[in-house]
Amino acid sequence: MKRISLVVILALAIAVSGCASMSDTQKRSLGGGAIGATAGGIIGSMSGNFGWGAAIGAAAGLAGGFIYDQHEKSKENAYKEGYKAGQDSSKKSQ
Repeated sequence: MKRISLVVILALAIAVSGCASMSDTQKRSLGGGAIGATAGGIIGSMSGNFGWGAAIGAAAGLAGGFIYDQHEKSKENAYKEGYKAGQDSSKKSQ
């Protein structure tokens, strides 16, 4: 049991440290793909074809993760533009 726990802890540590140098887009796309592959694999195994379910789920999750990333970036840009506009208008009124 100790050996299994050690292997699991080591695997998690490697997985977490491997994502440290990734961009937000890569992290969100990879996370979406992993979640999609898991969900697709579960649904696919219920219908009798795990491989196709996992592949379709991974593709859908990857696309979803990328779209979510683009949405988050547009929100961040809108905030920055609004903040800058507020700073510029306060300088003009002084």
